[in-house]
Amino acid sequence: MLHSEREVRVAIDAMGGDFGPEPIIEGCIQAIEERRFRPILVGDPDAILSFLPQYYAERVEIVEASDVIDMHDQATNALRRKDSSIYKAVDLVRDGKADAVVSAGHSGATMTLATLRIGRLPHISKPALATLMPNTKEGKTLVLDVGAVVECKPRNLYEFGAMGEVYAQEVMGIERPRVGLLSNGEEESKGNELTKESFPLLQKIPGFVGYAEGRDIFNGSVDVVVTDGFTGNILLKTSEGVADAIFTMMRSEIRKSLPAKIGALLMKKKVFARLKKQVDYAEYGGAPLLGIDGCAIVSHGSSNAKAIKNAIFQAIRFSQSDINKKIEELLVEGEAEPSLDAAG
Repeated sequence: MLHSEREVRVAIDAMGGDFGPEPIIEGCIQAIEERRFRPILVGDPDAILSFLPQYYAERVEIVEASDVIDMHDQATNALRRKDSSIYKAVDLVRDGKADAVVSAGHSGATMTLATLRIGRLPHISKPALATLMPNTKEGKTLVLDVGAVVECKPRNLYEFGAMGEVYAQEVMGIERPRVGLLSNGEEESKGNELTKESFPLLQKIPGFVGYAEGRDIFNGSVDVVVTDGFTGNILLKTSEGVADAIFTMMRSEIRKSLPAKIGALLMKKKVFARLKKQVDYAEYGGAPLLGIDGCAIVSHGSSNAKAIKNAIFQAIRFSQSDINKKIEELLVEGEAEPSLDAAG
């Protein structure tokens, strides 16, 4: 359920990202033009105002931060650097001055601060980073975790499944999402110790359909795929690499023949444009950190203005939903059933 009447306040780490504040502020401007929300830009005021036209200066709030967490810094260092842009942006959510935080800065720092400063939902042991991946049904498949929790226990995967199901319902608009547990085969005999122990717990989730193979992410046979953060991160990086490689190979083959060049030219506007849109990270903007008592969207360091705009849109939609309340309700129901405590 969305509560569109409320103006959402989004804290935006203006200094995070590989290209400085320019694409972040441009993305914020694009978002202002399309949606009603209250942006709070956190960072160096002079740097922010140098890229922010006067017309928009009155429509945003600026919170000063004198420090920036570098991509090479240790994530845990972020807890001591209270003047950094990401620390102050996260604390705006913690203090109730913002509903969501968006950052294209150090992802580890963002996840650490969001988890420890905002806090987890009462029935969540560890949060999960979720991402949308394209499938052949012209829809999206939600995959989690893709990097927040490298070492998982069965209970973690159960919680990921619950969070994924609710996110698919509340944000993606899928009434009865199909939830699969990533494994090396669909048969019950397949899998490793973690997946085999997690399987009976995930059966508590209404939409659980059993094991899913890697190909099921892309063929649209499931809506949510659950895995540990180590496997999920490798899956994510591999998928991004495959998409880039396919486009590179296609361009190389097209250059080799005149008929191919003509065919590519004819398909460029429709086929290639639609395909590129399907696999373009900027279309999604960022990955939500599910399981915290608020909303944090983690964007790529190389995000352009379009990606930042869409990350802000994700934050708005998340904040207007009942997702955290519904996650808690589903987990409370599961707690009433046996076997969770034994699973760890």
